[in-house]
Amino acid sequence: MTSAPAPRPARPLPAVELRVPTEEDAWHWHHVFNDPEVMEFHGGAPAELSVYEELTARQRRHHAEHGFCLYTLLDPADGAVIGFTGAQPWPWEWGPAGEIEIGWRLGRAYWGKGYATTAAERALDAVRTAGVPRVVALIDSRNARSIAVTRRLGMHRAETATPPTGNRTAYCHRLDL
Repeated sequence: MTSAPAPRPARPLPAVELRVPTEEDAWHWHHVFNDPEVMEFHGGAPAELSVYEELTARQRRHHAEHGFCLYTLLDPADGAVIGFTGAQPWPWEWGPAGEIEIGWRLGRAYWGKGYATTAAERALDAVRTAGVPRVVALIDSRNARSIAVTRRLGMHRAETATPPTGNRTAYCHRLDL
């Protein structure tokens, strides 16, 4: 008979800074995410700079209108852009259409250090302040790291979705705020 592994001791979470994305952050996001491992669950290939230019502009507008967005995530030790985290309306007609999705993406060098959890908790504060009653996170079923973040945030797996490509499964996690 095997026993369940002992829970890992809680470690202090790192400090993070969040900011509304600047025009320059489009380049930073493009650079930090230009890694097939980072993009494995986001289409596989790095996106063009123009994708991040449009995304950062949309996030500035969303923050101005709603008080939250996908924020640029900074390492407070040196001000380096290490990724993004935050929330925005789910942008597609499939999945949790019409709901607010929380998400995160970090450069490979910052994985496994607690940045995603800390930053997501800070982003949830902004979403709560804006009066959003609940958030979702739709995560590729193979993405164990992001699924672990949802657990640390107190989210629960609610349903399974199949993206229109149909070649993978995603889990929709929910959190009432």
